Amino acid sequence: MTDTIIPLDHIPGGETPTRARLEDAPQPERPQRRPPWIKVRAPSGETYEAVRSLMRGKALNTVCEEAHCPNIGECWGNGTATFLMMGDTCTRSCGFCDIKTGRPSPLDWTEPIRVAEAVRAMNLRHVVITSVNRDERPDGGAPIFAMVIKRIRQVQPGCSIEVLIPDFKGKIDALRIVMEAQPEILNHNVETVPRLFKRVQPQDKYEWAMATLGNAKTLDPLVLTKSGIMLGLGETFDEVVAVMRDLAALKVDILTLGQYLQPSKKHLPIERYYAPAEFEALKQIGLELGFKWVESGPLVRSSYRAEQQVRALSQLNYIRLRAE
Repeated sequence: MTDTIIPLDHIPGGETPTRARLEDAPQPERPQRRPPWIKVRAPSGETYEAVRSLMRGKALNTVCEEAHCPNIGECWGNGTATFLMMGDTCTRSCGFCDIKTGRPSPLDWTEPIRVAEAVRAMNLRHVVITSVNRDERPDGGAPIFAMVIKRIRQVQPGCSIEVLIPDFKGKIDALRIVMEAQPEILNHNVETVPRLFKRVQPQDKYEWAMATLGNAKTLDPLVLTKSGIMLGLGETFDEVVAVMRDLAALKVDILTLGQYLQPSKKHLPIERYYAPAEFEALKQIGLELGFKWVESGPLVRSSYRAEQQVRALSQLNYIRLRAE
């Protein structure tokens, strides 16, 4: 195990188009309507309603609802969900996200217990836990992640745990709190290319995202790391590939690539739609770069088919459950 901690001002891999911040990158004409491959079914069904009732009964939030995920019908219909912790109010105001921004309520320290009970009630074999940003706290709410990991292990042995965490402003001490609880998968989405960071997620930094992913491997070499990129916000194809190279240089294991869909007229516009063939091309590039798994498609989101990813990686001996 190396003792090297990645400083916030250094990202391995050499110069790339993203790091050069190509301000004059050519921009395609903005699309006027959704293409035919952007289709989702309205959520319905007995299992969907059972999951919805469970979430309401335990006063839990899900990113599926708060972020208006297009796959909520498929995921809830299969009995899976991504739990959103630390409230439904974020301290950051990203231009793509439909989670409300403002002053959050105090942390609810019983929330990890309720989430774990829901995991047991759903008999999940894999669970994804995420949260809003809590920048008002020096630790960013990291103890909540540690608590829910430990509680799930107690009540649902054998369930693999994926945490989709904030960047904690690149703070290694906050990240260490999460890593010491030993999740199987540590996910942090870079979301976009460096040139667009100030526009897309003004309170975030590319360097924070890279440091979070790199330092996770340093703190726990057994963890699988994961990240995701949204497409269609004005980035170029080459910039996307450059970010993929940066992530591959940090030994990130799993990559998700999906089309950005504008939640409302108040959010950032869609600059262009990527065709299915482009998603397939990016998937092949990602596999060639060394990612163990690439989920790439118009409707792919960070936790889309996460359980299938874990099952496949387990069969390849890339992941093993932690001690219960």
